[in-house]
Amino acid sequence: MILYEYPFNERIRTYLRLEHLFRRLGELVAREHPTDHHYAITTIFEVMDVAARADLKTDVLKDLEKQKHVLNGYRGNPAIAEAVLDAVTGQLEGCFSALSSLVGKAGQQLTENDWLMSIRSRVGIPGGTCEFDLPAYFAWQHLPAQTRQRDLSRWTATLVPLAESVRLLLKLLRDSGAAQKVVAPAGQYQQTLPQGRTFQLLRLRIDPLLGLIPEISGNRLMASVRLMRHESDDRLHASTDDASFELTLCS
Repeated sequence: MILYEYPFNERIRTYLRLEHLFRRLGELVAREHPTDHHYAITTIFEVMDVAARADLKTDVLKDLEKQKHVLNGYRGNPAIAEAVLDAVTGQLEGCFSALSSLVGKAGQQLTENDWLMSIRSRVGIPGGTCEFDLPAYFAWQHLPAQTRQRDLSRWTATLVPLAESVRLLLKLLRDSGAAQKVVAPAGQYQQTLPQGRTFQLLRLRIDPLLGLIPEISGNRLMASVRLMRHESDDRLHASTDDASFELTLCS
């Protein structure tokens, strides 16, 4: 099954982008080829660009505190395992403490690294990191893989509190939804969203053997899915076939 996710607000959209970048970064750092480590560094710069949003750190801290307050409201409920509740609230407290202890925005310390910033100033130029432009960077790429990995781990350490906080918030959000099987007649599906609840994320799982690509749109009142096919002319065309998929709304 292929999983598609659609955010209903800008904050969750930013969290998903960060999660995507952190996942890629983790995969690239674990590899050993210099080209992989080059793209690991460019991914660090992408994370810094996303994290540069003025209110991002504040939003994450508020969401961590809000989730802790919500979970504490379940205390005393006989259907809730207190040990599990304590473990999750402990994770929230740990993330809150680690993120709030960071000075400035996530990755701000890296802006003081002149060597990294010299690379950052060139990566946006096609071929701008060639050896004649950045000989010191070229030499770094010829160091043993373990040395490069140690450097990458040191540089990414300042981003770990943000990565862990976003990971935990998205996990709790995803766990809040219940999956339902739905059918899109003639490739079209619409659902009126229940009033009184604010949904933040739509998750859609579809069988890849169907060869269908969902185009998702939504707002606080309605969610809509249009199923498309990638045809031989390299364009998307609307499907007119009935198709089923799994839909989850998370609040």
